Amino acid sequence: MLYKVFKALCRIWFGLILRTRVIGAENIPKDGAFILAANHVSNWDPPFLGTFIARTVYYMGKEELFSNLVMAAICRSLHVFPVKRGAADKTAIKTAIKLLKDGKCLGIFPEGTRSKTGKLGKAESGISLIAAMTKAPIIPAAIVSTEKIFSREKFLPRLAVVYGTPIKFTGSTKDKQALADFAQELMNEIAKLKASAS
Repeated sequence: MLYKVFKALCRIWFGLILRTRVIGAENIPKDGAFILAANHVSNWDPPFLGTFIARTVYYMGKEELFSNLVMAAICRSLHVFPVKRGAADKTAIKTAIKLLKDGKCLGIFPEGTRSKTGKLGKAESGISLIAAMTKAPIIPAAIVSTEKIFSREKFLPRLAVVYGTPIKFTGSTKDKQALADFAQELMNEIAKLKASAS
């Protein structure tokens, strides 16, 4: 219930007030498991990424968000589950895999953290591993200008989100180089989508 209310409010904020351009929403599967992977430049990104699609998006959130009982309850109501940053979190990976095996949409920011410069960073191989273990397709997505919201440069910037066509990892879970190469390929696709919205 809270997720639906929050999403409706986000549609007003991002859609009507910030006049977001939405490109490629038709690429989002109507059912079945998939990973939605985007660049990360702002704390606005998780709600922004899922606002304009019909599917419910489940996210990993840094475990610090769950240290407060009230905040933890809100996060869980918004379909966020905890992840330990800086190390392979087996519990978070298992949760992600279960969600995908249950046919859900998993939102991931492959860089693992927000970019301080707005430029794309290097992707971690975890997304490739999850894709390899679940055979789920990945929809690359580009987020544009959310870091400018309430900034001195542009208080209410015009935003954009671009959803690309699905790609799949076909390599082995044991091939570390293939996992890393695919993660970089994914970031290259996101870079292309971002450039197309500029």
